[in-house]
Amino acid sequence: MDKTDAKTAMEELTMLLIYLSHFTERDRMADPKSKYAWKGYDFNVLNQLDEKDYIRQGSHRSKSMYITKEGEAKSKELMEKYNVADW
Repeated sequence: MDKTDAKTAMEELTMLLIYLSHFTERDRMADPKSKYAWKGYDFNVLNQLDEKDYIRQGSHRSKSMYITKEGEAKSKELMEKYNVADW
């Protein structure tokens, strides 16, 4: 098995952790299927994931981010790659 370079590993593992630690908003205004996560990760990696449209950070003052449908699909692909079970 070929080794993954560190930059790719950081991006993939961050996306995977974002997905695994997601939560949903339960108020009346939000779609209950929408997935959010806290922004406690390397900001450069978050910016890369935002550019790839896997997440949406919204305001830089916001403490949470939104996981897009593309991000959810990528996360599920990464779960297969790293052999991680979904909730």
